Amino acid sequence: MILDNLSSALTVFVIQTQLNMHYLNIILLIIYGSYIITSIFPFLLIFGIWPRRLYGLPGIFFAPLLHINFNHVFFNSIPLVVLSDFILLNGLDYFLTVTLAITIISGFLIWCFAKPGIHIGASALITGYWGLLVCNIYQQGTLMAVFLGIICIYYFAGIFFGVFPSKKGVSWEGHLFGLLSGIMASTQWP
Repeated sequence: MILDNLSSALTVFVIQTQLNMHYLNIILLIIYGSYIITSIFPFLLIFGIWPRRLYGLPGIFFAPLLHINFNHVFFNSIPLVVLSDFILLNGLDYFLTVTLAITIISGFLIWCFAKPGIHIGASALITGYWGLLVCNIYQQGTLMAVFLGIICIYYFAGIFFGVFPSKKGVSWEGHLFGLLSGIMASTQWP
């Protein structure tokens, strides 16, 4: 019985991932398109989050699209696409809702509490996705939620360690507030 359920869950996962390819390609197009634009016009990076500055508020929405260099965008795009695919298994409306919630909540917390300086990149969103998927093990309790949560823990556990201060120039606050936002989103939209 359990093997049949697992087999059917994996079949759904594969079919849904194939259907999600259109959305995942759009996500990549947006992220890399934004990177190319900011490479040509680097002054646009000022649209990141500037904590406790009124001119930093629009950064709540723009920061996930802004990356300082190719390594930054490349290493953010891999977990972004994989975790987006996992969340899209619950449908496009769910994906858009939790993406907006994680972006706004984490961005606002960064704006309120992060250290001074510009905060850019999709790391808060990625960490939020990770927190959501791991918490959904408990919140949803379905075989699919457990399967996805275990994959997240096993392959992307390093995301969790980003919530601790480590390297200069890395917004650990973004990772922390992203994680908290993902946990909140999981409780609101299980």
